Amino acid sequence: MGTLESLHFDNGFARLPEAYYSRVCPTPVPDPYLVCYSPEALALLDLDPREMARPELVETLAGNRLLPGMEALAALYAGHQFGHYVPQLGDGRAILLGEVKNSAGEGWEVQLKGAGRTPYSRGGDGRAVLRSSIREFLCSEAMHALGIPTTRALAIVGSDHPVYREDEETAALVTRLAPSFVRFGSFEVFYYRNQVEPIRHLADYVIARYYPDLQNLGDPYPEFLRQVALRTAGLMAQWQAVGFSHGVMNTDNMSILGLTLDYGPFGFLDAFDPGFVCNHSDTGGRYAFDQQPDVAAWNLTRLAQALVPLMSVETASQAIGEYPQAFAGAYVERMTAKFGLADGEEAVPLIMDALQLLAQNRVDYTIFMRHLCAFDSATGAPNAPLRDLFLDRAAFDAWAARYGAALRRQGSDDAARGAAMRRVNPKYILRNHLAEIAIRRATDQRDYSEIERLHRLLAHPYDEQPEFEAYAAEPPDWARTIEVSCSS
Repeated sequence: MGTLESLHFDNGFARLPEAYYSRVCPTPVPDPYLVCYSPEALALLDLDPREMARPELVETLAGNRLLPGMEALAALYAGHQFGHYVPQLGDGRAILLGEVKNSAGEGWEVQLKGAGRTPYSRGGDGRAVLRSSIREFLCSEAMHALGIPTTRALAIVGSDHPVYREDEETAALVTRLAPSFVRFGSFEVFYYRNQVEPIRHLADYVIARYYPDLQNLGDPYPEFLRQVALRTAGLMAQWQAVGFSHGVMNTDNMSILGLTLDYGPFGFLDAFDPGFVCNHSDTGGRYAFDQQPDVAAWNLTRLAQALVPLMSVETASQAIGEYPQAFAGAYVERMTAKFGLADGEEAVPLIMDALQLLAQNRVDYTIFMRHLCAFDSATGAPNAPLRDLFLDRAAFDAWAARYGAALRRQGSDDAARGAAMRRVNPKYILRNHLAEIAIRRATDQRDYSEIERLHRLLAHPYDEQPEFEAYAAEPPDWARTIEVSCSS
C-alpha cells in the first residue's frame, strides 16, 4: 500500500476538449475534520490506511489543497428531470479532482461532492450537508457489499461551516470514486444543442476506455447503446430484487456504465409496497418502486435519441429493444434464486403470488425473504416465524403448501437450499431509521461511532452477525415519520 505521494494520476476526462467541462477548483472549508472512511474504498487507490491520519489527506478531501497531478473540473451535462428536459445542469456541487491508476491497472475517478460553487450551480451554494453525506457514504458502500454496481464512497470530511437548507446545518464533503461519472445527460446536452461532433467524440472516448472490445467493430455506436441498455436492465433487476428505491431517476442520474449513481432520497423497502415512493418531493409518484424498470426504459429512449446523430432512428430503437426481455430475464433469475426454486413454469406464479401476499399483508420484505431460507419443505409445519408475519395466515398456508410441493418436486435439499438462499437474501440493509440514528448522533453529539458501526455491519449483509441482531428487526413506529427529499 502506498502514500499520497505515490498516487499516479492519469486524467482521461481532463484530456477531452473543454466543451465537456469547466476547470474550477474546490472552495476551501474552514477547519476540516475526518468523520469516517471506507478501508475497502481506500484500497482501490492503493492507499495505506495510515494515510488517513495525515492532515494533508484530510485537507485534500476537504478540497483545501490539490495534490500534484490533480486537474480539478466540473462536468457539463443536461437531463430530463421528472420527465421535463432541463438544458444545462452539470456538476453543481461536485468537482472531479482527477483519475488515479492503481496497481491493478484500474482507473478510479476521484470526485468531491459538496466542494463549492461551479459554473453549473444555478444559484446554489455548491455545498453538501453532513446529513445527506452520511446517507450517501453508507449506501454507496452498502450497495457494493450487496453486489450491486455503484459508485463508491471513500470518506466524509466535515466542517463547522454553516450551510442553509430547511434549517442551518454543517458542511460536509463525500469523496466519491467511479471508473467514470459520464451519464446519459452528458450526451443529451449536445443533442439538444445540435452539436454532432461532441456527441461522437464523447462516445468514442467512452467506448475506448470502458467498452474497448467494441473498437474492433466498423460501426461501434449501435452495440455501445445496446450494451448500455443491457447493463441498465441488469441494474434494475438488482434494485427490484433487493427492494431498493432510488428516488430520483432523472436521466442525469443514469450512469453510462450501469452504476447506481447519485444517492439522494433513496430507500429500501420495509413493509412490501410496490407503489413505495421514497422521495417526499415526488408528489406524483413518478419514481415509485414499481415504476423503476419502466422509467429506466424511458430514460434509455432519451439516450437513444441523443445518439441518433450517430445512427438511424430504427437502429437506435433496435439497440435498446432488448431491454424489456433482458430486464425480465435478469429479474426472474434473481428472484428464482432468492426463493430457492429451480427454473420452471411454476416458479414465476409462485413468486408473483408471494409478492402479492406480502403487499396485502404489509409484510417486511427483507425479513420475509430471510425467514424463507429456513422453510421446511417436508411438512411445512415448522414455519411458525414465517407464518406469523402474516395477518391472513390461511392465505399464507395455502401459498406455503404450493411452495413446499414445488420444492419437493424439485428434489430440494433444505440445508443446501437454505445456505444458497442466504447468499442472495441479505439479513441487513440500510433501513432509513438506522441511517437516521447515525445522523442524529453525528449532528447532535458529534458521535460518529454509529456510522462506523453501520459501515462494518453492512459490509457483510448476508452474514448472521449475531452481535448485530437488533439491526435486522422491523423499523420502530417512529420511523414512519422519517421523510427524505431531493435536499436529503
